[in-house]
Amino acid sequence: MIAKRSIVMFLAAIVAVTVAPAVAAQGLGDLEKRVVEKTLPNGLKVILLPRPFAPVISMVTYADVGGVDENQNATGLAHIFEHMAFKGTTTIGTKDSDKEVEAMKKEDDAFLALRAERLRRPRPDPDKLEQLEAALRQAQDEARAYVVPNELGEIIERAGGKDLNAFTSFDQTVYLYSLPSNKLELWATLEAGRFTNPVLREFYKEKDVIMEERRMAESQPTGRLFIDFMPVAYQASMYRSFVIGWMSDLEAITRAQAEAWFAKYYRARNLTAVVVGDVDPATAMPILERTVGTIPPGEKPGAVVTVEPPQRAEKRIVMEDPSQPFLIIGYHKGDINDPDNAVYEAINDILAEGRSSRVYKSLVTDKKVALYAGAFTQLGQKYPGLFLFIAVPNQGKTNAECEAAIYEEIEKLKQEPVSGAELQAVKAKEKKKFLNSIDSNMGLAMQLASAQNLMGDWREVFRSLEKIDKVSAEDIQRVARATFVKSNRTVGMIETVAAPAGTAK
Repeated sequence: MIAKRSIVMFLAAIVAVTVAPAVAAQGLGDLEKRVVEKTLPNGLKVILLPRPFAPVISMVTYADVGGVDENQNATGLAHIFEHMAFKGTTTIGTKDSDKEVEAMKKEDDAFLALRAERLRRPRPDPDKLEQLEAALRQAQDEARAYVVPNELGEIIERAGGKDLNAFTSFDQTVYLYSLPSNKLELWATLEAGRFTNPVLREFYKEKDVIMEERRMAESQPTGRLFIDFMPVAYQASMYRSFVIGWMSDLEAITRAQAEAWFAKYYRARNLTAVVVGDVDPATAMPILERTVGTIPPGEKPGAVVTVEPPQRAEKRIVMEDPSQPFLIIGYHKGDINDPDNAVYEAINDILAEGRSSRVYKSLVTDKKVALYAGAFTQLGQKYPGLFLFIAVPNQGKTNAECEAAIYEEIEKLKQEPVSGAELQAVKAKEKKKFLNSIDSNMGLAMQLASAQNLMGDWREVFRSLEKIDKVSAEDIQRVARATFVKSNRTVGMIETVAAPAGTAK
């Protein structure tokens, strides 16, 4: 199973080749000049950044699709297909392709019969359910007999591949790993295969794995709070839905639905391929044209139509649970292309980034009302998202005390201009964060892919420092006053209650 990591972790050093000294020596301008881009005839965007410091390349295939593109009754499809993309193709992962196709057809028929009975109203027949479940298990066993497990991963591992991984978020689905630089053609051939002729084998078994991920999230009180918080904060946007999907949808989704998802979103015009490291564009481009250049072009899916309406009143959700208290406060904010996006990042640094931030010092160090306090601004970037504050009350302290202390720091930010020294410290911190984010081949590849898809141009990576440099104390006050208002916030919390009698501890 492919391990899940957050986007922050992807921006950490994956290959033991750092660029910090190179960036310092070359400057961002010189690094930008090294980038070579080309849109292949099939519409696939290719971005290459030569950095021949070691014989290694890091590759990212970025699909411009995520949980926000889903619809009710079929949530979780983006994440399901991420898993399926590692199951192989018509030539990788199978002992006999033709017989496997026949066996999977029987498997699909068995699942459809079971699903129909599960959905029968007023209620399904228990005996028939048992029979149909047994028939599905038998069909799965017959189909599995033709599977060569994890053959794709083993091919990559034998070639010296490292950190084979993928992740699905609200905004994107991303596939990535690193290889020796002389294996570029292998990577490109494998990517062309799995995004042209994928076989969604072991589909229903893998859905069981994903449903277990869902159960794990719900087994944690904070996971349950977050799952319940998002539909309260969002009225219309599909950011309201948990990326893994609702359990009922996961149980009902068919292989045909996942194949339709692939056909719509995994076409060349909706993909970006990025290679950073010891790559020569002159020799690489012909290789890419005859491999990933064969992925069917398709059409670029349109943007999500539904727009989240302005919030008119404060919303609150209180979850009573025997666990530790926990607090989330969310304010609606603009997307990554909002003119004030850099201002939000600066505000995040001032209020809640690290131990020196105002909220942390106030709640944790000085007042000692919280064990932890922080914030997060990147929960949804393609469309308007949330500025989230999080606090874990200290022993004997309450959510109400933490909430009041957070509002106190917000009001100070609104009323008192940030000093020049504090603003310069924030800008220095943002610059350090940016340099850390490109401190590896993979970090650079991720940044280039994200900028190309979320901001429309990979060059925006190299504009980050300019944007933060332009942030003023007046900008911070203006944005804070407009954003951090009662009618624009949603508050979620866990309030501790005694466990019911007889509950296992």
